[in-house]
Amino acid sequence: ARPRGQEAHAATGSQLTGGVAAASFLRDAQSFIAAEPALVSPLFRMRVTRPVVRSFKAAYAREAIAHVRQGGLAIFWESEKRARLVFQEPREGNDQDLGEWALLDLGKQRFDVESRGAFRGLATSLVPREHHDIVEGWVRRDSVWRGATRKVSFDCLECGACCRDNEVVLQKADIVRFQKGGRPDLLKKPYARRRRDKKIVLTLLKSKDCRHLQKDNKCRIYPLRPDACSLFPVASECCLFAREEELGLVDGARD
Repeated sequence: ARPRGQEAHAATGSQLTGGVAAASFLRDAQSFIAAEPALVSPLFRMRVTRPVVRSFKAAYAREAIAHVRQGGLAIFWESEKRARLVFQEPREGNDQDLGEWALLDLGKQRFDVESRGAFRGLATSLVPREHHDIVEGWVRRDSVWRGATRKVSFDCLECGACCRDNEVVLQKADIVRFQKGGRPDLLKKPYARRRRDKKIVLTLLKSKDCRHLQKDNKCRIYPLRPDACSLFPVASECCLFAREEELGLVDGARD
């Protein structure tokens, strides 16, 4: 699946503290997961309201704005070759805003909050021309859904798509968490490697699965998992693409 968004979205999360206590917590959590699978499975079923993506030509700015204010995402075509992603301004501190993650799926981070004009108060960002096919695919997929939002329910233990063919870049908080959790070995081979830019990334198996992904789709290091994993939003465009690419699961119309 496309790794876009994981490194770009360098978010900080809660950290385990105290090496012995963290290691003990890891063992206890793994024992509970193994002993009580029936109780654990519902915890991984996520119910989310995701934005529906619509395409609007320049003459339909009013309709595009209404769609976004109702919770949807708009692809607003200023001309045949120039499109903008329009979404509600993300709340400060919300690392799982689905509008912002749609932007990350396009390989971008920066957006503007319009201060004047019809789109005042909304976030916009130019869609890279080489990614017009991506946003057009979003629109085709969502063409079968009515309204600006859609409620979905995904079971992460039945999926695991985001743990395949990815690139998880470790942040400082992840490194500290591994060390305090009694697992500094996770920062070295065979679990991780250092890229040319000196950043540390988790390694994959030959199958392109994450080395920590088990056969039952559970994470072997779940309590210590990197922020890129714990903050990865269910039903984001990155998530939806991974499900399509790895499992052939499409939440809407197929191309």
